[in-house]
Amino acid sequence: MRRLFITLSALLFLIMSGLFIFGTNHDLKNFEIIQEATAADEPLKAGMIDPKTGKNIKYWAAPMDPSYIRNEPGQSPMGMDLVPVYGEAGGEKEATSTIRIDPVTVQNMGLRLGEVSKKHLIKEIRTFGNITYNETGIHTVNTKFSGWIEKLYADFVGVQVKKGRPLFEIYSPELVSAQEEYLLALQQYRKLSDSAYPTIQESAKRLRNASRTRLKYWDLNDRQIQRLEESGKASKTMVIYSPASGVIVKKNAFAGQFVKAGEHQFEIADLSDVWVDVHVYEYELPWVKDNMPAEMELAYVPGKKFSGQVLYIYPYLEPRTRTAKLRLSFPNQDGQLKPGMYANIYLQSVTETEALVIPQDAVINSGVRKVVFVSLGKGKFEPREVILGLEGNQNEFQVLEGLKEGEQIVVSAQFMLDSESRLREAIQKMLDVKQGTAGDEDDDLDMSDMTMDDDLDMTDLTMGE
Repeated sequence: MRRLFITLSALLFLIMSGLFIFGTNHDLKNFEIIQEATAADEPLKAGMIDPKTGKNIKYWAAPMDPSYIRNEPGQSPMGMDLVPVYGEAGGEKEATSTIRIDPVTVQNMGLRLGEVSKKHLIKEIRTFGNITYNETGIHTVNTKFSGWIEKLYADFVGVQVKKGRPLFEIYSPELVSAQEEYLLALQQYRKLSDSAYPTIQESAKRLRNASRTRLKYWDLNDRQIQRLEESGKASKTMVIYSPASGVIVKKNAFAGQFVKAGEHQFEIADLSDVWVDVHVYEYELPWVKDNMPAEMELAYVPGKKFSGQVLYIYPYLEPRTRTAKLRLSFPNQDGQLKPGMYANIYLQSVTETEALVIPQDAVINSGVRKVVFVSLGKGKFEPREVILGLEGNQNEFQVLEGLKEGEQIVVSAQFMLDSESRLREAIQKMLDVKQGTAGDEDDDLDMSDMTMDDDLDMTDLTMGE
């Protein structure tokens, strides 16, 4: 009997324990269901975790208007459901203008990358020039006394003359008188050279030297004076010789013409070297340096290039054309280069040191600043403001500040990146303004309730008949 009582007691204990465990599990399950229902009823807001994706929600935006943003789900003014915009995974802090694009979108955009390289920047300037005379090789011929031209040897423009060649003969009464005075002074000096009085000898010598100097001042050379001394007779005319070798480019002398002292009778240009006047644009001027090599092509000598150099850079710009003027020098020993010819000029300059170089396609020039998008890897792109220097061949730019060698930059489709970057930056500024407004429950970004004033109602307006 006692054993039966113990058995019934143990069975009753087991039954009561099972009921207690069942009731406890049932209560816990009901509690979890209630908790899930409560969590499901709580609306999502900005800063919470999206249960579907597990990502942090920054805000909700309208699909067709990214500037229409809210802190909770809803509908846009167009009746479309707002879509969540998520924050970066891991919560890393990045610039608001930095954007992230998935690889599929990058491929669909046709986005291409280039590399910031360091090399010598080369610039080739092509322009035109006009061959002209070397001004340092131009000589004028005139007389220091008046007279009549009795004989003309160089009688037309363009004739080649050599230094010392006779140009014309001139009769001048002043010159004849000066020769006679010299002969008298020379004769008196010879007579008084043996005088016992040194003062008389010295006076005769000074008179002879003064008369000879007067002839020298009137451009009589030593040979002409020697002939005068040997002949002992004044010559009626004096021959004027060419002071240099070259081509006569101007001629005002005619046989029988009376000329005054100082009037230019001939102009002789030395064409062994010629100048070329060249104009370059203002932005090309930094590439031009003194003594840099230059090449020239002429239409009448096809296939041949003439080598010269930059002789002078004028210190001003032409006000009408806004171009800078250069003076080039070219040797012309064979006489093929003729003043007045047009020529094609090629100038090639190289930077003295290696420079950071990027293609022009990578630069977004807004007129105020210049921006290049740099690839940070993993689909991230950062806009970087740069300072550019010289522009070289093949549309390349020198980078002074903003980039480093080896960085990957966007060279195509960067305008779409720029639009997205500006939009994100603007939205972030709007969010910062909104978060900084404490105690204001109204949504500062909501402009859907704004309406036009009744005073602007133009429905009753009609066109005049």
